[in-house]
Amino acid sequence: MHFLQQHGYRVIPVNPQITGEHVHGEYVWRELAQIGEPIDLVDIFRRPQAAGEAVDEAIAAGAKAVWMQLGVINEEAAARAEAAGLKVVMDRCPKIEIARMRLPKVES
Repeated sequence: MHFLQQHGYRVIPVNPQITGEHVHGEYVWRELAQIGEPIDLVDIFRRPQAAGEAVDEAIAAGAKAVWMQLGVINEEAAARAEAAGLKVVMDRCPKIEIARMRLPKVES
């Protein structure tokens, strides 16, 4: 999260176990539906078998894309997301990909 913030991205944490706390200056929400603003990308840090639930929440929240972290592979969830019009990245890490592609920081 901090790495993405350092590169100019706003990251809104969602974690029912620590709802109401703050992480790197951002309030932690219980679920995506509570955020109340457009969601570009849902970065999924869940076991592969639990990723489907996060994908379904992303679809319902109107997210534009889902990103499943390294080791998170769920073909059924990816197919549902793509069928709903979301872009899908699976089994990758944004930190590694940003460094690999040497993307510039986003201007605020």
